[in-house]
Amino acid sequence: MTFPKDFIWGAATASYQIEGAAKEDGRQESVWDAFSHTPGKTKFGASGDIACDHYHRYKEDIELFSELGIPNYRFSVAWPRVLSYDSDTKGGAIHGSVNQKGLDFYDRLIDSLLEKNITPWLTLFHWDLPLVLERKGGWRNRDVRYWAGEYTELIVKKFGDRVKNFFTLNEMPCILGGYMGWMAPGLAVSQREHLNIVHNLLLTQGTMVQAVRANTSAGTKVGFAHCGFANFPLTDSAEDIEAFEKSMDVFEEKEESWLPQKGSGEFYSGCLHYWCDPIYLGHYPEGAEKAFGSDMPEILDGDMKIISSPVDFHGQNIYEGVAICAPKTDKDKEQGFSIQNFPFGYHTTGAKWNITPRSMHYFTKHIYDRYKKPIIISENGLSTNDFMSEDGKIHDTLRIDFTKAYLNELAKSIQDGANISGYFHWSILDNFEWARGYTERFGLVHVDYETQKRTPKDSAYWYRDVIKNNGTL
Repeated sequence: MTFPKDFIWGAATASYQIEGAAKEDGRQESVWDAFSHTPGKTKFGASGDIACDHYHRYKEDIELFSELGIPNYRFSVAWPRVLSYDSDTKGGAIHGSVNQKGLDFYDRLIDSLLEKNITPWLTLFHWDLPLVLERKGGWRNRDVRYWAGEYTELIVKKFGDRVKNFFTLNEMPCILGGYMGWMAPGLAVSQREHLNIVHNLLLTQGTMVQAVRANTSAGTKVGFAHCGFANFPLTDSAEDIEAFEKSMDVFEEKEESWLPQKGSGEFYSGCLHYWCDPIYLGHYPEGAEKAFGSDMPEILDGDMKIISSPVDFHGQNIYEGVAICAPKTDKDKEQGFSIQNFPFGYHTTGAKWNITPRSMHYFTKHIYDRYKKPIIISENGLSTNDFMSEDGKIHDTLRIDFTKAYLNELAKSIQDGANISGYFHWSILDNFEWARGYTERFGLVHVDYETQKRTPKDSAYWYRDVIKNNGTL
């Protein structure tokens, strides 16, 4: 593997997944508090009430991160920990009241990171929307961009003297998933609402970028962390590569499959171009209005200018992809590609996600060729059912093999000319894995949720050597 000398190596977490202290020091409820305490929404009724107890153990954790040679740490601020809201509003305006104890926690966290020479990368929003704001319409309400702008201004003014790298929104398609029933707040709304939510998310992303720019000094960088199935060509043949490129233009999906299919009229939330063309090119993809008709959102004067506020880097979370090949049927010839089904017994993660290293190469190369922005892999990793062996160690060889394979493909993308500037492994700690609760483990470090004991896995020491040698092993 070959990586640039200034390559950014790191690991990541998110507030609700590790902090715990859900009702301490003035923290308000988030949509995930409400969702996880609703019977049947999470595995075995699990919640982030305690999680990894990072709120109380952050110093211990940062000491461990330092020992493991982690030079960059991506974390998120819990919006409902730093701003509180009244359930009533006066004159229609909604403004948050600063919760100083919440801000103080992140003050201590950032200072502790810097004391250990770990560079903080702050994610402003990783899904924990204050519940009061959801009850005002949440992401369905166009005013969400003002709420997020106020919150962003607070955070960057407070921490911008020490934090120089910000992510705005993490995984907009997954935030949308909260209105498809499978994520918090667990609502199911119409396609017209889906597309309206997409527009509100994009407006908010642009507003947050502007707030970062207006309240930080020169040299501060801002981007967002995107997600979605990472398509890749089945083979390196010209025919499959051409088919892969055509598949990337499709913003409609097969019915109930989350896979692209041209002409269905159903919105494919995994379409990179539908989300990112407005940000980088200033418009929705050609043909979207024809495909979705009256379901398209109202675009007001100035909207696209806000949405296309320039970012410094493109964050991409990559876990699994979809294999694309030359069309096999007459129907597929019309759209220019076929989707290759994975064979029975294909290798998967604990979450049953397909292991597809090639997606790291071709998907990142496509992003760079289309948008010409430096790319940071903001998340990559896998869940497994790790357990402690008789020798007191966790021998997670699958995680090592997985990460090595994906990094090898990332190196190929760099060799092909893509500007890939960083990689954050997901995650540094085992944690609350959203609707899956605590049934799967993503961490480089094992967490005993009963005792809160941390035990680095074999992969943690392997990754330490990867970082030390800049990918050369």
